[in-house]
Amino acid sequence: MSWFQASLELSPRPRGFHLITSQVVDALPELRKVKLGLLHVFIQHTSASLTINENADPDVPVDLEMSVNKIVPESFPYVHTLEGPDDMPAHIKASMFGSSVSVPVRDGRLLLGTWQGIYLCEHRNRGGSRRIVVTLHGEF
Repeated sequence: MSWFQASLELSPRPRGFHLITSQVVDALPELRKVKLGLLHVFIQHTSASLTINENADPDVPVDLEMSVNKIVPESFPYVHTLEGPDDMPAHIKASMFGSSVSVPVRDGRLLLGTWQGIYLCEHRNRGGSRRIVVTLHGEF
């Protein structure tokens, strides 16, 4: 069993849900050699998150963004407001979705379902670049 780890910096994206599966895979060329393993993907931020969801229909990320904004509105009377009206809602959304996802690996491929992809959930209007750490543990 071996361990590999890499970091990648994602360019700034607008608020919303953005597929990053290919960037995650590209960050770890060792993935292609793994017979059996597990990939852990972690975001080093408190106002963005990661999730796995449908990767085929472009309406899905739009609906996810609309839904999460309805559940966690910016108009709520938050106490933490120094960094702008989108900051505290972004922290709540990031806590709801989480800071990491794990995906099984077999024969050099992520074992995502047919319609699944890894999403960066950008919860700020101008979140800036985002740092991701990918850790692979596997049998070669």
